[in-house]
Amino acid sequence: MFEGFETKRIHVNETEINLKTAGKGPPLLLVHGYPQTHVMWHKVAPALAEKFTVVCPDVRGYGDSGKPDSDESHDAYAKRPMAQDLADVMTGLGHATFFVAGHDRGARVSYRLALDHQARVSKLAVLDIVPTIEQYERMRVGGAQASYHWYFLAQPAPLPETLIGNDPEFFLRHSLSSWAKTPGCFEDAAMAAYIRCFSNPATIHATCEDYRAGYAIDRKLDAADREAGRKITCPVLALWGDRGRPDKPVSVLDIWRDWATDVRGQGVPGGHFLPEEAPAETLDAFLQFFGD
Repeated sequence: MFEGFETKRIHVNETEINLKTAGKGPPLLLVHGYPQTHVMWHKVAPALAEKFTVVCPDVRGYGDSGKPDSDESHDAYAKRPMAQDLADVMTGLGHATFFVAGHDRGARVSYRLALDHQARVSKLAVLDIVPTIEQYERMRVGGAQASYHWYFLAQPAPLPETLIGNDPEFFLRHSLSSWAKTPGCFEDAAMAAYIRCFSNPATIHATCEDYRAGYAIDRKLDAADREAGRKITCPVLALWGDRGRPDKPVSVLDIWRDWATDVRGQGVPGGHFLPEEAPAETLDAFLQFFGD
């Protein structure tokens, strides 16, 4: 995977970010979600690198990136410092402005990046999410059952860490298979990479801290932005799996139009993991949007 890509480690904000990068052209930052790593982009990143300078990091706490200590505030894993990491990574790579695409938790980091660093993000793609506060407010009975992990992972330590740590490969495989709708979409090499990284107790703890911060901090940051009328000013592409979630009573596009001034998007075949379940469709949507 990632043939021709260079591996780098960049020190930012008292941690280190591991990443792959390749290509020429406008810089495009690709941000993975839970419980994965940068590897989730392996089916689309090489083709994107033919037209863009692609940067695929592991966000803090995940993969082979650093796992900063946290405390009862969970501040270290709020999306604001995670977004700052990536802004500083792009600075370190010499990219003053750039495109961003994020999936799942990575999309939450990405839209926070677009809100907090509006002068730097030229275009934003968000894959299979709505804003964090909207997710919490709209989870009804069916949504709460399907998204049980939002509440489970946010429970105080060491409850989820202990239960997941008993068999991390089982939990990882269960999560991936539950949210995907395309049998065989996860290649063996990718799955092996996910298992290797997720089996690290420090990763399990950090990823739980990500969800604790989502509940304790990120939804409050969203609420403050919404109350202040702050919106994402760059063009936004929203993609979602047409056989997965988010299956909200209100259209995904309608929700994002409350958060950004220029929104377009569509469903693509499959479930939650668009770049692995529908790589051709995801790639085509990216090329049309970022290539305009």
